[in-house]
Amino acid sequence: MAASSSPSNATPSERFLAAALGFSAGVMLYISLVELLPAGVDGLEDAGVSGAEVWGPVAFFAGVLLIAVIDRFVPEEINPHEEPSATGGARMRKVGVMTALAIAIHNFPEGFATFFVALQDASLALPLAVAIAIHNVPEGIAVAVPLREATGKKWAAAGWAALSGLAEPAGAVIGYLFLRPFLGPASLGITFAVIAGIMVFVSLDKLLPTAIATGRHHAAVYGVIGGMAVMAVSLVLLT
Repeated sequence: MAASSSPSNATPSERFLAAALGFSAGVMLYISLVELLPAGVDGLEDAGVSGAEVWGPVAFFAGVLLIAVIDRFVPEEINPHEEPSATGGARMRKVGVMTALAIAIHNFPEGFATFFVALQDASLALPLAVAIAIHNVPEGIAVAVPLREATGKKWAAAGWAALSGLAEPAGAVIGYLFLRPFLGPASLGITFAVIAGIMVFVSLDKLLPTAIATGRHHAAVYGVIGGMAVMAVSLVLLT
């Protein structure tokens, strides 16, 4: 039987989702390893920090550890990157709400990261924001689908999905208010290296596994290469 083509039931195709998530991962990996981590080391050197070439990678892996710890606090059964089970209205409602909370926790450091990248170079922040937006598509679906199944209210489900996404601007504002008194070459250098670690972890632990899980492995890989290529070209043109 052919799948329904009703707009209300439409979801991204597996090929498109795999390629889009791969593209997002490629952008984030390239920015992190080619721009943010080197900028972090340079910032530490400019601040006169001894052993900047050591402290930059230390801050990078501290970022990896930070997001890994956050990820461990999200129970597997409500992980936003797992497909929710469609059994029982009450369970579906709980899954949707808890998934929204889980995604909000994940999104907070992403908003923080985008903001601080923009402080360094707005030309880097735009593609990073687009990459994060692409990676938020399946997360929004993970929130909205179980809530819609449980309540039958698509706009309420969409509202919960949107609310979970507001954690990103909240992360930017709170991160800035917390770090504003400490901003300087050294603190920015450490921050950029930490952000690079966060972005690499999100790409390798979330985006790529989710893309490959669609069953469109090659589309995911082509998306990664495409994201890196687009980021490389854009950096050449904008610098």
